[in-house]
Amino acid sequence: MSVTVFAPETEARFALARRVADAVLFEGCALHPYRGSAAEHRLRRQFGVLVPPAWGADREEEYDFQHTECLMEPGADATLAVELRFLRARRRTVQQARADGTFTTVAELRLGERVLAPLDEGTVERVEAVVTLAELVEGDGVTVAFARPVEEESEPALDADGRAVGRLVRRYEEIHGTLRLSARRLDGPFRVMRLTAVVENTSLWTPADGEAADRGSALPRSLMATHLLLGLSAGSFLSMTEPPEWAKDAIASCRNLHTWPVLAGEPGRADVVLSSPVILGDHPAVPPAHPDGPGSSYAPVAADGALTPSTVREVTGAAPAEGFPDEYGVVQPDTRLAPADFAPAPGEVVVDGRPVRAGSRVRLHPGLRRTDAQDLFLRGRTATVESVLHDVDGSVHLAVTVAGDPGADIRRAQGSFLYFRTDEVTPVEDET
Repeated sequence: MSVTVFAPETEARFALARRVADAVLFEGCALHPYRGSAAEHRLRRQFGVLVPPAWGADREEEYDFQHTECLMEPGADATLAVELRFLRARRRTVQQARADGTFTTVAELRLGERVLAPLDEGTVERVEAVVTLAELVEGDGVTVAFARPVEEESEPALDADGRAVGRLVRRYEEIHGTLRLSARRLDGPFRVMRLTAVVENTSLWTPADGEAADRGSALPRSLMATHLLLGLSAGSFLSMTEPPEWAKDAIASCRNLHTWPVLAGEPGRADVVLSSPVILGDHPAVPPAHPDGPGSSYAPVAADGALTPSTVREVTGAAPAEGFPDEYGVVQPDTRLAPADFAPAPGEVVVDGRPVRAGSRVRLHPGLRRTDAQDLFLRGRTATVESVLHDVDGSVHLAVTVAGDPGADIRRAQGSFLYFRTDEVTPVEDET
């Protein structure tokens, strides 16, 4: 096994899949030029959060791993390139200077017209590996351990006269994880292998006294928006939603927990897979006008400071439906892979006995799970539903634009919305 920077050929093949992952998983973090004061940088929702084991042990709705299985037909002497991507939170606290030269943490620090406030920022982390087929099938396969150390830095906060009246402290917490890869040849006349990829948060952090009910203390030790890119140097993967007839039983036996793999990259090719916590169809694509298109520059992305977890649900087998609308600006068919007893109508969800879909008007009632300054301004406002998003754990999220928002058209063009769960909204009767 070798852990290295990918060759230009691999980078090129992964480029489209990264763009989709950025749009679907990071877009809520507002990838347009960063302004620390922008309210959208306090993410309302986040997907693919892998918490430390000690935090999720007693919480059925939390999990510390993702488990991906898919089928592949590798060519002779093929290698598998793997890229694990996730957001790592960086917590920014604000401190005010005391007369004795020490600092005290405060809720905000006013510098004239500027107001410095605590927030969670984030950076994209990558773990890369290139493995051979022999390494995948030997014993238990390949395990790639990774770690990120504690990091802390401070920046002085200066008033209009240039005096240091406080400081900003930015801190990363320690994170440990593993990426486990293995493959097994299936019985039969075809050269087909089942590939298994498991991502685990193995951080040893344990909540201190008083932290048991504070999920925010676990997020800096979590992997957020976790997803995998898998690429074969020769050969192809089989579609999980439209497999050949001879492979349907083998596809149905694949176990995918908290994530779902789809063919990615250029249409017509099948050598790249994106395994994502948000349900996508094969070969999802980002429109050319999307802000994360070619030539874009990405600013720091804000991590969710108080994520509301979704219910864990195992998704196995394939049961494609029809006509799923695009989410976050991603063009895709409907490939919700879920038992019929909980799969909603495509692009629609029932709230208070009424169907809600793109174009529906709703009234916002945020703060049922948490409250922040942004929620105070949004409570009671009306909004238009732009899309209905289903994740792999069976939760439904509504992407909305708020009535009276002068930037609504820009948000639609960029796919940068606010997100609410169904119990945080009530339908509004259309006005004649």
